[in-house]
This record gives sequence, C-alpha cells and structure tokens, in this order.
Amino acid sequence: MSAGLLFSFVIGYFALLLVVAWITSRNSNNDTFFIGNKNSNWMLVAFGMIGTSLSGVTFVSVPGGVGDIAGGGFKGFAYMQVAIGYLIGYAVIAFVLLPLYYKLNLTSIYNYLKQRFGNIAYKTGALFFIISRTVGATARLYLVINILQLFILDRMGVPFVVTASFILLMILLYTFEGGVRTIVYTDTLQTTLMVTGLIVCVIYILSNLNISGGEALSQMHDRGYLNIFNFDVNSKGFFLKQILGGAFITIAMTGLDQEMMQKNISVKKLGDSQKNVMTMAVVMTGVLFLFLMLGGLLYMFALSKGGEYQDVLVNGQVVGKQLLIDHPKIPGEQLNVIGDKMFPSIAMNFLPPAISIIFIIALISALFPSADGALTALTSSFCIDILGLKERDDLDEKGKKKVRLTVHFSFAIVFLLCILVFYWLNNNSIIDIILDLAGYTYGPLLGLFSLGILTKRRIRDSFSITIVCLVAPVLSYFLAKYAKDIFGGYQIGIELLIINGLLTFLGLLLLSEKPGRDPQATVVPA
Repeated sequence: MSAGLLFSFVIGYFALLLVVAWITSRNSNNDTFFIGNKNSNWMLVAFGMIGTSLSGVTFVSVPGGVGDIAGGGFKGFAYMQVAIGYLIGYAVIAFVLLPLYYKLNLTSIYNYLKQRFGNIAYKTGALFFIISRTVGATARLYLVINILQLFILDRMGVPFVVTASFILLMILLYTFEGGVRTIVYTDTLQTTLMVTGLIVCVIYILSNLNISGGEALSQMHDRGYLNIFNFDVNSKGFFLKQILGGAFITIAMTGLDQEMMQKNISVKKLGDSQKNVMTMAVVMTGVLFLFLMLGGLLYMFALSKGGEYQDVLVNGQVVGKQLLIDHPKIPGEQLNVIGDKMFPSIAMNFLPPAISIIFIIALISALFPSADGALTALTSSFCIDILGLKERDDLDEKGKKKVRLTVHFSFAIVFLLCILVFYWLNNNSIIDIILDLAGYTYGPLLGLFSLGILTKRRIRDSFSITIVCLVAPVLSYFLAKYAKDIFGGYQIGIELLIINGLLTFLGLLLLSEKPGRDPQATVVPA
C-alpha cells in the first residue's frame, strides 16, 4: 500500500476531530476549557478515559511483551498482575479521593494542598505534575510519531520535524478552544476507534490461523505465553509487587493527576463520577486482556510465517533474544519483530492493506487521548496553580482567555522541543528511563496527599516542604540502584513509587506539628 494513501486516512482522521472540536467548542469559556462547565456525561468520560489511560506506548508495548523474554522465560500475560492492582487503585480513587475533590469544589486538584498545607505545598505539587506530565507525554508522543515516520512519512520524503509539528498543530487546533468539553467527546471517538482496531486485528489473525479464541489460548498456554503470576520474591515481577505497584500507580498517576481528574470532576454529580471511574476500571481490564491476547496471536502468527527465536551474542555471551522473520517484500532481508516492533512490523508488512489502515488509525487513536489530555491539563495546571488565573481580579474573561491561549500554545512549543530532543538522542533505552521517572516524580505527590488525607497534622508553609519532595526521589534512586546488594538479591521494581511516596510521607511527618500549634496553616478535614 502506498504511503500517500495511508497518509490520506491520517488527514481524514484529523479532519473528523476538527469537526467534533468545532461542534463542542461553540459558546465556550474558560470554565468550559478547565472543567467542561461541570456538565460532562459520565458514560462518555468513562469510555474516553480508557483511551487516555492506554497510551500509544501501551498499544505497542503490551502486545509486544507477550513473547518477549524476561528471567529465562516469556513475559506472557504477567501484565494482568498490574491490571488487578489497577482495580484496587480505582476503587480508592472513587471512594476516597473523589468525595474529597467534590466536597472542596476543586478546579485544580492541587488546590487541596493549598487549603490543607499552604501555598508552597500547593505550588510544589503542581510543579511535580507539570514536569512529570510534560516528560511522560512527549516521550509517548515521540514513540508513536516515530512509528508513523518510519512506515509512512519517510517513504514520502517528509522530515521528522515537519511530521511532529503537523501532529502537534492538529492537537492544538482541536483543543485550544473547547478544552475539557472537547476532549471528552474526541477521547470517546478515539477510544472507539482504538478498541475497534484491536478487535478487528484479533478476529483477522484468529481467522488467518484458522483457530477459535479458546484454541488460541490453549496454544498460547502450550507455548508458555499464558503465564500470569510470578512467585519469585526477589524478581521485579513478583506478583505482590505488581499488584501493589499497580494499585499505587493508579492512585498516583490517575487520582493525583490533573489530566485524569479534570475529566472526572467535569461530571456534575459525585455519584456519576464514581460510576465513571469504576466502569472505566472494569472495561479497561477487559481491554488489556484483549491486548495481551492479540500479543500472543501476533507471536503465533510470526512463528507460522517461519519466524525463529535466536540468541543475541555480545563478546560470546548471550545477552538476549531476537525473533527473526523473512521480510515479505525485500528478498534476503530479515526483520527482528520481538518486543515493541511486533505489532507495527506485522501489521504493516504481513497483513492486508485494509488491516494496515485500521492499525494506523487505531495507533493514532491510542496516541491522541493521552496527548490532547496532557496538553489541556498542563495548560489548566499552569494557569490555575502557577499563575493563579482564576483569582486574578485585574483581568476580565477576555484577558484570562488570552493568557490561557498563550500558555496552551507555549506548551505545544515545549512539546515539540522535547520530541525533537528524543529524536536526536535516538535511543529507546533513554526513553524507557524517562518514562520510568514517573515513579520518582509522582512519589512526592503521593506523600503530600497521603499526609493530608491520613493525618490531621499541619506543616509550616516553608520551602522545607519542597526540599523533602526533592530529597525523597534521590534517596529512592540510590536505594533502587543498590537494593540487590543491600537486601541479598532483592530487586526494586514497580514498588519504587510506594517507597518514594513513603519516604516523602515520613520526611513531611518529621516537619509536621499537631493541629492548633501553627497559626499559619489552614486545616482541611482529612
């Protein structure tokens, strides 16, 4: 299939998003942008948030991990351990955090920290969110834009910088006016297309292999792809670590994240918002299972086409595995399709043109709910938390809108610069490290909110709060680096976020005082 035809579908997809944005942004104002006038439909928010939670990285990495090697065996369905933790985390969000946010009528969830501890805690929490979201969102954007570049735009002679600029311009155009109200609808559309693409790919490969879903799962089990629980206590994949880590990741990266929560608090009633969160949790678990099943099917498909696992040798030592398969269009050339390369390589080179188109649209649909939501949330957080826009009496509605649009455009430029840095580095391991930084940047938020919710203690409004929030991730880093030596082979994995949050909590607890002693602090009931 020609690159031009594939790109025409990308353009058509953007045109559809712009139409939706134009319809939903009419008669919008600043409250429309920030919280959707608190009039969003909970069912739309629930379904759309699935796309936000499952980024383009998930779309590629979860299926790609099934047949990849870890600890001498296949990773298989081990990601379901984390998904179980997600369910626990979403329950905490629905029945602990959301009642608090609605009670305080928050536009920015970090305003809770201001009411509970003071201005410095508030600014510190917002700043950690802004840094984390900017780095994480742009890393995810780069990974998916790079796939589009490799399979479509390179063949058309379009430079990477033009591709990245075009995609960011499209995101900017359909979010700059309507904000949250627009992305509630565009995320619903994009999640629909993503899930549809996922289901179509599963059905096609089942048909091509001439097996049923049950037979596929049975064959995956025989090949060792269906393993879920890891019982090795010292392993990073130990099931208790994965479940607890998944729960706290959800609490921190969804419940304490302005991007995710701004959609929830845009729902008028608390009860509907809680239904939204729990519905999304259940549906997302099913979608993740489908992604894992697709991964198993993709590896079985590659093996049926002559793919073979081979050792990767460095200085005579085996350092990993690769899965090599003959390129169907270039005689004599082989593709290594293991890991993140699996889904795009099979979809673009081995499946019919119609399936390739569906893959590209589904991939874009997986990309944009996380990117557009991040851009809108960062604009909201910077305007409200850093600039104090809602309290600015010197600006009328038109003046506030001008500031908000300027900030929105500025973050789009920051996104572009970060994406270009990732492109120039051209090192996937660096991107993986940057994505892992979420465990460090969300830890202080977890510690701050935990102290506020679980205790009634106060903290003097000083920069000592910021210092604790900076020191805790540094201590966590060194603890993770030397844990294997200190704890007799124990490796810190996904539970790093919990450790980071606990260190922050303990540090803040040492600074805190009992209620009634510090006249500077304002107590919000925990």
